[in-house]
Amino acid sequence: MMTLMLTASLAGAQPNRPQTGGLPVRLGVCDWTIGKTGDPAALALAGELGLEGVQVSLTSAGENLAMKSKSLQRAYLDAARKTGVAITSFAIGELNDVPLQSDPRAEKWVAQGIDVCRSLGVKIILVPFFGKADLKNNPGGMESVIAILKRLAPEAEGAGVTLALESTLDAEEHMKIISGVGSPSVRVYYDVGNSRDAGYDIYAEIRSLGSRICEFHAKDTKDLYGKGVMDFDAVRKAMEGIRYQGWLVLEGTRFPLGVEKSIKYDADYLRSIFKTK
Repeated sequence: MMTLMLTASLAGAQPNRPQTGGLPVRLGVCDWTIGKTGDPAALALAGELGLEGVQVSLTSAGENLAMKSKSLQRAYLDAARKTGVAITSFAIGELNDVPLQSDPRAEKWVAQGIDVCRSLGVKIILVPFFGKADLKNNPGGMESVIAILKRLAPEAEGAGVTLALESTLDAEEHMKIISGVGSPSVRVYYDVGNSRDAGYDIYAEIRSLGSRICEFHAKDTKDLYGKGVMDFDAVRKAMEGIRYQGWLVLEGTRFPLGVEKSIKYDADYLRSIFKTK
């Protein structure tokens, strides 16, 4: 365990401030976006694409998370050390089909994810609510989620881990869950593309949620960044307004140049907007 914790500093490193005039963010990418879901090889590929971090999927292996395996944990830590690419956060994407509000496996996986975070020095778990897990217009589901998060929150707080909610809910509805749980360990994972497509005023929402946002997905569901509908310059200004200092994680959905060239294009565009190094 000591070896894991010493090496884990590579995975949990905090963003460094870029040159004066830029927003202090670093760019990462979702492992599923680059076709490496739950695969340590995602870190090497992200490095080749010029990115500094990867949001890593916590996939299931039967009734448990695959990442419970110490050998798999070591594989990720070795990849982080060799490549210099960090683990920005974890995500349990299978919760979209195994809803936290109704399936006992989901609560078990989130609890196991907290233990994995503790071992690897990662501070955020994305807890999604899409598909079967959608909470929109589902007050009963929201109440169930609040009750479950209340059970999980003490362990997350003790581990210094944030349970980051990503859903179709608006800012006010997210705040109802956060207030209902009453724990600093529950915050929002804000996806600018999803929220824009839902019709929300994303710039007002970012300012309203403020420090309750723990990490961002960069996304344009229509085209390459800068060619679609997302105004990333306005996103930057909203993020500056809340003094955000964290990861901006690419979750690409349009690959007209092929996956790798499209991701490189999107990353270069974000660098020009955010003036990252």
